[in-house]
Amino acid sequence: MARRDHVPKFATGKTDSVPFGGLTLHRFRLDNGLELRVLPDSRAPIVSYQSWFRVGSADEEPGRTGQAHFFEHLMFGATDTREEGELDRTFEAVGAEINAATWTDWTYYYETCPKRAWTRCVELESDRMVHLKLERERLLAERDVVLSERRSRVDDDVEGLAVEKLYALALKGHAYAWPTLGWARDIRRFDLRASQAFYRRWYAPNNLTLVVAGDVSPADVLRRVQKAYGSIPASKLPRRAARRTPAQRKQRRTTLSFVTPTPKFAIGYRAPAFGSPDWALLSVVCDILFGSRGARFPRSLVHERELCVSARAHVTPFRDGGLFDVWLSLREDVEPANVLELFDRELTRFLDEGPTPAELTRAQNSLEFSFLTSMETIAGKAEQIGFYESVLGDATRVFDRLEAYQSASVESVRDVARRYLDSTQRSVVEVVPKVGA
Repeated sequence: MARRDHVPKFATGKTDSVPFGGLTLHRFRLDNGLELRVLPDSRAPIVSYQSWFRVGSADEEPGRTGQAHFFEHLMFGATDTREEGELDRTFEAVGAEINAATWTDWTYYYETCPKRAWTRCVELESDRMVHLKLERERLLAERDVVLSERRSRVDDDVEGLAVEKLYALALKGHAYAWPTLGWARDIRRFDLRASQAFYRRWYAPNNLTLVVAGDVSPADVLRRVQKAYGSIPASKLPRRAARRTPAQRKQRRTTLSFVTPTPKFAIGYRAPAFGSPDWALLSVVCDILFGSRGARFPRSLVHERELCVSARAHVTPFRDGGLFDVWLSLREDVEPANVLELFDRELTRFLDEGPTPAELTRAQNSLEFSFLTSMETIAGKAEQIGFYESVLGDATRVFDRLEAYQSASVESVRDVARRYLDSTQRSVVEVVPKVGA
């Protein structure tokens, strides 16, 4: 379930250099399977050190959901040689920014620090990858933290709960249907043995892409990484083949009663896998329809007719297919059925006519600007490398995405919208305010 889609064609331990946005990306693979990517950039004395593990909520099993996110929390604990909190204190002392994130297909940890301190990243990250101290008391304490996080982000938040319900409805039969946070009933069942097994399996060098970007020498990075990680044994990883969600032949609908002042809609259309050529085109569609104040639905529903307070959408960047998901938050005293009818009418008009040339140009410029902004900083470049390596197996494909945005045509955008924004492939969660709330 965590197999790479692409294995670089170069010898173990040898450099394979490729152009990357005006810089040079150096690629290495250690004997134990660790993938190392080094992007030298000496314009500022800064280094971003990112550890991308190819494990996320899609690698879990029913009954054990939330394990990947939970383990992200545990990774900030004590190790055999470092006490609780020492990791944070060490990086705080050198002025580093540190954090982590988990989603469906990956978990990553990052530090962005002054050049003088980057070797501490090698030492501390390799240590917690192998010597994390897993104890029952720590597990129980962190389990309560995650349950509290779930309550605040989902159970007590109307949008969080509605979107969770949407994915469960639209993607049932696939691991993307359950939340990255996990179901509360599963979180309460986390135990020490399962956490130890998860650690041994997934936190292994052959499941890691290490990205080091900034004011560094590739030879120096390789030498230090080889010394710190080279003796760590590989794990036996399950094969993760691409999985499709079961076919959907008609619209799915459900309601959610919640203490909220106004009705809302969470709407999801089936979307292609991130590696599909259609993904970039559907992102253009999304930007035309929702990407700015002047986009079709914010303009129509929010600013002109004043039926909604917000109308937004995004396309999930998942390894397998995900959703084009829409969030509509209605104003008070607005009839939900009328809003959905108007939404459908406006969408049908777009599917019939396609975008105007001006709309297409604005969307292309917006997406290009977002891409360039994401690549402005050392940490941003490292994140793009790690994400594309983890999801598609090749960091250089990030530039294919930019080219796809730029080469989109009115006809190609209209055609992809017709393929995916089909009412038979739609799921709808209607949020109904509780009476007397």
